[in-house]
Amino acid sequence: MTKSPPVCDYEGSDYQTTFWDQGGRAYEDQAEAIALRRILPDSGHLLLELGAGAGRNTPRYAGYEQIVLLDYSRTQLAQARARLGDSARYIYVAADIYKIPFVDSLFDGATMIRALHHMADAPKALAQVRRVLAPGANFILEFANKLNLKAILRYWLRKQTWSPFTLEPVEFVALNFDFHPRAIRQWLVKLGFSIEKTLTVSHFRMGLLKRILPASLLAAMDGLVQPTGSLWQLTPSVFVKAIVAQVAQDNILRHNIIECFQCPECTTHPLTDRGDHLDCPGCGRRWAFRDGIYDFREPLA
Repeated sequence: MTKSPPVCDYEGSDYQTTFWDQGGRAYEDQAEAIALRRILPDSGHLLLELGAGAGRNTPRYAGYEQIVLLDYSRTQLAQARARLGDSARYIYVAADIYKIPFVDSLFDGATMIRALHHMADAPKALAQVRRVLAPGANFILEFANKLNLKAILRYWLRKQTWSPFTLEPVEFVALNFDFHPRAIRQWLVKLGFSIEKTLTVSHFRMGLLKRILPASLLAAMDGLVQPTGSLWQLTPSVFVKAIVAQVAQDNILRHNIIECFQCPECTTHPLTDRGDHLDCPGCGRRWAFRDGIYDFREPLA
């Protein structure tokens, strides 16, 4: 198989419970919800949710007719399925983001929230996203900001060795990266995106404030200053709305989604649906379908 960059795998993790439900992250969650409401299109046909996890954000994409939840972890997708249920509106796909198992120019929308920071090769991951987006598609990207105020102060006080001002990503722990906003913009523009809007999020991510002020109040205050992202980006989290730079062609967006899978290894499509797995007529690999999840991480033996 073609070798991919390393992947951060949340298999077996209770991340949704420990980090979001019980981790004191209500403010961050509500602030992100405000940002999404501000930059999401009112409606759309087919959305690709990259790094969907346990489906925390999925209900916020109510304007889209159908949503593909893609994550490397089957555990996370199983939790999302338990939360959202089985319906034709949701397709659950376990796959490597560096080998997205869909044909080119399929989706008219994509989101990647709290996922890029796990990408050892962010430009390669973003190139895959661009490949599967149709002309005129929207891409909502959140990234961990290297140029945040705390990092700048720590650097000036000599409490950290890496500079927040240089363009290369910084890996602060294994497979956890912060990115410079200018580098993100350069990568997106090079791939053919135009950047429509930038929001700064989590302005008040400080333990003291979170202890003394209600999460809803902090989030409302955050929402008021998020538009300053068009001027500067000094927060730990930044949201970008990027557009594939062409006019959308509506007739290419309505398909039977199962017919739009492609083999992540040899890129053959369509794949043959055998009920409990998909056959690739090109290379002979078989990809499992079990418990409501299409699994493209490793082929069946």
